[in-house]
Amino acid sequence: MNPLADLVTADLAARADSAKAAGMAAYMKTTMPFFGVQTVERRKILREARRRFPIDSSEGYRGTVIALWERPHREEKYCAVDFAVDEKRWIRFDHLDLYRRLIVEGAWWDFVDLVAAKLIGRVLLDDPGQMWPILDRWIDDEDMWLRRTSILAQLKHKEGTDTDRLFGYCLLRADEAEFFIRKAIGWALREYAKTDPDAVREFLAAHGDELSPLSYREAAKHL
Repeated sequence: MNPLADLVTADLAARADSAKAAGMAAYMKTTMPFFGVQTVERRKILREARRRFPIDSSEGYRGTVIALWERPHREEKYCAVDFAVDEKRWIRFDHLDLYRRLIVEGAWWDFVDLVAAKLIGRVLLDDPGQMWPILDRWIDDEDMWLRRTSILAQLKHKEGTDTDRLFGYCLLRADEAEFFIRKAIGWALREYAKTDPDAVREFLAAHGDELSPLSYREAAKHL
């Protein structure tokens, strides 16, 4: 039993809308059930649950994420990831195995991208010495979503971006045919171009012919 997770589930169920649920499942191309509760309402539910049942330990943080994640509806799993992100003081390297689980089991962009940018990316900023060797392994992992995570982990780092790693990871995966990898390369480069457009221009000039048309087009979109 987890009172925060139980309250989230009860409030989501009370607001269930079968028509919206069907449309949301179709949009996400999944057979996982939805309650049909949209993002704004879902976040209000989670915010109230966090207010009523504050977390005061690393164990409580971890247990609540797992309690929500293991429930069957997609909104419950969204709440698991949102909760993990919102409880910022508990985002730490010692929860890396938990974040990896969210990536591998989530295995779709709606879960993975938030984990990559807001959880893995936060741990990377706080503890680069431990995180970089792991991301160096993930970029070659057989799991495509871990490879995508390595590319997107610096998405919000701006001036703190390790450009050697960013450009190096993009080149390591440049020949992949997988859409989600090609899209990630373009997205990561496009985002960094907001911080240092000249660096991205130079990278594209030197290596543009090694990238897929999709990656190049996304990277150069605002240059």
